[in-house]
Amino acid sequence: MKSRQRLSDIKTMTEDQLNDEVLKLKKEQFNLRFQRATGQLENTSRVRVVRRDIARAKTIAAQKRVKEQG
Repeated sequence: MKSRQRLSDIKTMTEDQLNDEVLKLKKEQFNLRFQRATGQLENTSRVRVVRRDIARAKTIAAQKRVKEQG
């Protein structure tokens, strides 16, 4: 349920907003990696969720670019 809601939010974003979202998620991914390396990470499943959110945002952005060109 939550991923569908997240997906619909991502689909309504503009390309600039998607780029900002990817940047934000990459920063979060870096922080999660750092926490895991230092042994401070409590929610290990968050790493997987963030990685997939980055992929979703990049995919939607690529689809929007193709749609604009074609």
